[in-house]
Amino acid sequence: MKVKIAFAALALGIPVAGSAHAQDLGIGVGKKAPAAVVYSLDGKKVDLGSYVGKTPILMEFWAVWCPNCRELEPSLIATQKKYGSRVKFIGVAVAINESVARVKAYAQKHSFTHEILFDTDGNAAEAYDAPATSYVVVIDKSGKIVYAGLGGDQNLEAAIRKAL
Repeated sequence: MKVKIAFAALALGIPVAGSAHAQDLGIGVGKKAPAAVVYSLDGKKVDLGSYVGKTPILMEFWAVWCPNCRELEPSLIATQKKYGSRVKFIGVAVAINESVARVKAYAQKHSFTHEILFDTDGNAAEAYDAPATSYVVVIDKSGKIVYAGLGGDQNLEAAIRKAL
């Protein structure tokens, strides 16, 4: 429930907290990455747990309306270009004040090449204790959380190196 309140506050433009960095908020480093059902942009069910244990993962909880997400986007794209062959990049679009059509149009306009999923019911946000958008979780190949951070100025490369 607190996740939905934080996302709703952000959707209304109410600040939830200042820029947080690794382990200020969210799921604990060292925990096993949880499974959660989300949806592809064409409406198919996807279990995030099906990705765990195959390769390192960088997962961002984001929204089209999120200014911190837009700030983080160049770093995300650059990091994906550098590590995309060794790390699975997943964008989990939150459903607060958002639609699949809007997410799909934004991803196409910005030429996203990473997988974009839609958290229709808030399952992933709840499972990962996502405090807000621009929340990044990095999971190593064994399925352990090695980084969790929030904000537009995260060092994604350093986070990924923890998973490799």
